[in-house]
Amino acid sequence: MDLHSLQAFIQVADKASFSRAAQALHLTQPAVSKRIASLEEQLNQKLFDRIGRSITLTQAGLALLPRARRLLVELEDTRRLLANLSGEIQGPLILATSHHIGLHRLPPLLKRFTQLYPQVKLDMRFQDSEQAYSGVISGDLELAIVTLAPVPDPSLVVVPVWTDQLRFVVAQGHPLSRLSHLQLSDLTHHDAVLPGRQTFTRGIVEQVFHEQDLDLNVTLSTNYMETLKMMVSIGLGWSLLPETLIDASLSVLPLAHPPITRPLGFLYHRERTLSNAAKQMIGLLEAERQAQLAV
Repeated sequence: MDLHSLQAFIQVADKASFSRAAQALHLTQPAVSKRIASLEEQLNQKLFDRIGRSITLTQAGLALLPRARRLLVELEDTRRLLANLSGEIQGPLILATSHHIGLHRLPPLLKRFTQLYPQVKLDMRFQDSEQAYSGVISGDLELAIVTLAPVPDPSLVVVPVWTDQLRFVVAQGHPLSRLSHLQLSDLTHHDAVLPGRQTFTRGIVEQVFHEQDLDLNVTLSTNYMETLKMMVSIGLGWSLLPETLIDASLSVLPLAHPPITRPLGFLYHRERTLSNAAKQMIGLLEAERQAQLAV
C-alpha cells in the first residue's frame, strides 16, 4: 500500500477538503485526488462521498482512518528507532509550543539547542495547548511544550518545568483600579476578556469563580495572551494574565485571593520511540526544571 496515498487520505479526512489537504501536503489538488483514486483502486473501496462541495467518509473510509493513523505512527517509530542506533543527533524534531511560551520561556533554551545540535531540523509548530495535546496523542507531534492540563492523559508523560503566576489586571484608570479592597464578586460587575472557553487557562479562571458561586461576564475571548493584554490595556475589560506580560500599561488589582498559578511544561507519548534529538531537548528542559526548583 502506497504510504503517500495514506498520508493524503488522512489529510483529506481531517480537513474535509481536497484543496486544504493539498496545501498541507504542498501538492496540487489533482495530485491529491490521484493519490486518493489510487488508494481506492488498491482497496476496491470508495473512501469518500462527494456531494456538491461537501466531502464525508464512507463506511470503508471510517474503518480505514484509525488503522491508517496507527500504521503511519508505527512506521515513524520504526524510523526513529533505526535512526537512533547510529547515536547521531540529527534529522527532524517536530514539536509544538504555545505563542506565549515560545515568546517568553523558550528562546534561551532553543538558542542553546540549535548551537549544540546544528544538524537537527526543528519543525516548530505554534498551537494552542489543547491542540498540541491532541497532536502528541495522535502521533503527529513528537514533543509539546505547553500549558499543562489539570487532569493528565494517562497515555502521556507530562513534566512541569515553569509556574506562571497569574494576576488580575485592568487598564490604568479603569474603575476597578480605583478600589482598594477588592473581592472576586466586584469583578463580576465588569466586563472580562479571557482565553477561549476550551482552553486550560480559561478552565482555571472559571474554577476560581465557580468555587464562590460567581458568574463571569466575558465579553471577548482570544487564545493569544499578547492580544488579551492589548485588549485589557485599551480598557475593554479585566483579565487574568501571567506576570511576564505585565507592564506599565496595566494595573494589577489588589484582590483578596490566594495566588493563582498555571503549570507550563513538556509532554510526550509514553508508547512512542523518541528520537535522539527529542531526548536531548528533554535533557535541556530537565536542566531548566532543576534550575527553576533551585530558585
